[in-house]
Amino acid sequence: MKAGAVFPAQRRVEIVDLKEPELTSATQVKLRILEVGVCGTDREICRFHHGTVPQGDEFLVLGHESLAEVVETGSAVSRLRRGDLVVPSVRLPCRSVECEACRVEESDFCSSGKFVERGIKQAHGFMTDFVVDDQAWLHSVPLEIRDVAILVEPLTIAEKTLAEIQAIQRRLPFRKRSPRAVVLGAGPIGLLGAMALVNAGYETYIYSRELAPNTRADVAAQIGATYISSQSQTIPALVEMVGNIDVVYEAIGAAQTAFDLLEVLGANGLFCFTGVPRHGQPISVHTSRLLHNMVLKNQAVVGAVNAGREAFQAAVRDLGTFYRRWPGAVKSLITGRYALNDFREPILQPSGIKNLIVLGGTN
Repeated sequence: MKAGAVFPAQRRVEIVDLKEPELTSATQVKLRILEVGVCGTDREICRFHHGTVPQGDEFLVLGHESLAEVVETGSAVSRLRRGDLVVPSVRLPCRSVECEACRVEESDFCSSGKFVERGIKQAHGFMTDFVVDDQAWLHSVPLEIRDVAILVEPLTIAEKTLAEIQAIQRRLPFRKRSPRAVVLGAGPIGLLGAMALVNAGYETYIYSRELAPNTRADVAAQIGATYISSQSQTIPALVEMVGNIDVVYEAIGAAQTAFDLLEVLGANGLFCFTGVPRHGQPISVHTSRLLHNMVLKNQAVVGAVNAGREAFQAAVRDLGTFYRRWPGAVKSLITGRYALNDFREPILQPSGIKNLIVLGGTN
């Protein structure tokens, strides 16, 4: 079978041949991969800024956002059967006995740093025809959201972040008004985050570079969020429009812009980082001003990466809600579909919002 892969040492991105995998344990499941989503992490890996090959290999099979169909199950698999749709986990536990998070299968909170990630760090990804995985890392998806189910994995980032926001902001039981959130960035993670925030009752603003009208601004309008372009409104002007910013959901991985916005976070506000910036980009940060605000305004900063089982379950549930509530907006996030032979195009020459590599099954 074929796979889309990157050879970091040789700085090559190409199709490779793989042997079709077989079940080797009773709890394993064989999957036919239907779709793989392309994201910024894939682009960074293919620019050789990120990504680690599995031990003993020269290449890394790409793809961590995936939708798959069960084609075979081991004798001890109890909750999945042939034909079921699933979304696999990305981050898998480390083996450190001292990592309490991984020992209870909460690998997104791994403390050792020795976790592996499918298609990213020391484990092959899903951009191929068939994959074998353990049932513990597979999340069932209802047929009703088949057309947009590839969005489950990126939505898990927003779900984990929203859970952390809600946990931290329980410190404000006296607040009666609807909280105001600014989403920084209008890529898939930003727009899905905006949907999660609107659905949770936040007055939501999306701050992004591209001038309206555009597809991203249309999505914002359909879900009841306000789209603001950074080309037409400065950050001080944004604050004038929004008022006290209660939450910033950062989804661009641009450190300078993120820290500029952190400077205007409101009283009792929470800033959530989800984007990973490139290494080596110098930025200017007013540290004394940031510390002054954080102390005197009771602000908090949190980072959120990947997601565990609860976030996947929430993403499956909420994507169904979004699809019923805003079907056109959710569908419009998926802007391009490519065959495996053309996988380099959406990675190396990105366009649109969310592009997919289509591998198998009916579409």
